Amino acid sequence: MSLIEAVRSALDNLATHKLRSVLTMLGMIFGVGAVIAMLSIGSGAESQAMETIDRMGLHNILVRDRSYDDDELTEIREKSLGVSLRDAQAIMEGIPGVVLAVPRLEVDAYKIMAPGATTEATVLGVSHRQNELSRLRLQEGRFLDALDELEHGQVCVIGPGVRRDLFGYGTAIGNPLKINDVWFEVVGVLEDTGGATSFQGVDIGTTSTEIYVPVTTAMRKFERKPLEAPLDEIIVRIDEEVAPRTTAVAIRGLLERIHGGQDDYEVIVPEALLEQSRRTQRLFNIVMGCIAGISLLVGGIGIMNIMLATVLERTREIGVRRAVGARRVDIRSQFIIESFSISLLGGVVGVIMGLLIARVVAAYAGWPTVVTFGSILLSTGVSMTVGLVSGIYPAIRASMLDPIDALRHE
Repeated sequence: MSLIEAVRSALDNLATHKLRSVLTMLGMIFGVGAVIAMLSIGSGAESQAMETIDRMGLHNILVRDRSYDDDELTEIREKSLGVSLRDAQAIMEGIPGVVLAVPRLEVDAYKIMAPGATTEATVLGVSHRQNELSRLRLQEGRFLDALDELEHGQVCVIGPGVRRDLFGYGTAIGNPLKINDVWFEVVGVLEDTGGATSFQGVDIGTTSTEIYVPVTTAMRKFERKPLEAPLDEIIVRIDEEVAPRTTAVAIRGLLERIHGGQDDYEVIVPEALLEQSRRTQRLFNIVMGCIAGISLLVGGIGIMNIMLATVLERTREIGVRRAVGARRVDIRSQFIIESFSISLLGGVVGVIMGLLIARVVAAYAGWPTVVTFGSILLSTGVSMTVGLVSGIYPAIRASMLDPIDALRHE
């Protein structure tokens, strides 16, 4: 029997055993579709995680102020000033492998406006070297420089969302904007990094709605609450040859002494967050893989049942083929090709279903998805393997039938 005839016979079997065929095909389709959707979501999540970590800096360590209520802060401030420039200087001087430690603070901005427009945004006082640490990309203009920081310059760099709200699609560079009661000149506009605004429970914000001003200007021109720490965050860049987690332990030990044992700060290691994200993703892949595997197993069992029923119903046909010269290997090949064709059809439909699921998830759930050739190859390969394995036993059983008994079968 030729390949085309075997495929045609497989389609006839699907038509003959409609209910079982539908259930079998659904199992194969769901299994293949689930594998592709799972891998595409996983790849998208990993890609987004890498972009987020790139913004935070894989070789950075973040020292952040911890929030407490006023009663607790009153007691804490008796022993600790909170995250401050003193901490940044101590980390630079006392921790081996530290390349840079820059401060950052968030301004309590209750009013942001330009002539004829207002907006809401996060205002951050940053070092002129923030651009090096967070890999910020400029759409136009320039970033803050050392002179701005030295002279407490009233200049700012804004995100694309702020630019759109305040200046529309016109020129933003050189125009004024007012933060609370202080006027600033726009010297740069950032590109929108998009992506997540938090990662593994750590808030990282989005450049679209952020305004950057020199940290010295923020500390001089804007007031902070009496019990607030002078800084919200210190970003520590370490040498690439130094292990971030080891350095983080040393930083915790140093800050514990400076802060008088008060736990009013937290040390965040982006590398550890990335590893945690990968562990979560692996667990997700295992669970989804088990579900997809069960679906493929059900589909394989269904194919085997269909083929066994086919052997029984076509016993006389098998006898005729043997009588006119067909060998056992020909009978085996016929039934294996038929089972393979069924699984291949289910695999192709499953691939289409997986691609559609990935598109729907990306469009409506807001999750990033990346469909790779490897995921399609893996899912269809597993589907075809299941089809082959499921067809072996029915094929052997068909080939072992005695031709004379098969011809007598009614």
